[in-house]
Amino acid sequence: MRDETRSPEARRRWPRWLRRAPLEAVAMALIGVGVVMMCQPWSIAVYGWSFLVVLAGTVGFLIVSHFPE
Repeated sequence: MRDETRSPEARRRWPRWLRRAPLEAVAMALIGVGVVMMCQPWSIAVYGWSFLVVLAGTVGFLIVSHFPE
């Protein structure tokens, strides 16, 4: 379908994978994985990466929360 024949709503519509709900779920899962990494007692390497994982999830959540629904 050509772009001129589509309605204005369809042209400015975001792709389905860029919607807020799925990306918020991914960001929250990333935060949860980071917290689990922080609390585990087995590997210092995993613990060392945990703060960056939590930070990436938090920043991702802040960005994604401004996306359209």
